Amino acid sequence: MAIPTLAANSYAAAQSLLSSGAGASTSSTGFADLVKQSIAAVDGQAKAADQQMSNAISGHVDYVNAVTTVAETETAVETLVAVRDKVIAAYDDIMRMTV
Repeated sequence: MAIPTLAANSYAAAQSLLSSGAGASTSSTGFADLVKQSIAAVDGQAKAADQQMSNAISGHVDYVNAVTTVAETETAVETLVAVRDKVIAAYDDIMRMTV
């Protein structure tokens, strides 16, 4: 299923970030690395989905696997966009603060 796989991967990424000592005092480098890894993971999923769909069109792969891969990629992209929106909203909130 798409959601449990995505959730498990997200949990594993968060665990690795916390176990590397980047807990409450996360530096900007740690966050930047997390964002880069997330974008790379979504890009990899998108490429895998493209390959699955190409194989499905040529008849070399099961359609269920191709559709599942595309659904996982769609969920990953939607999650990435939601995180981006939250970061932009937080930035806007900080910019509206008076000093």
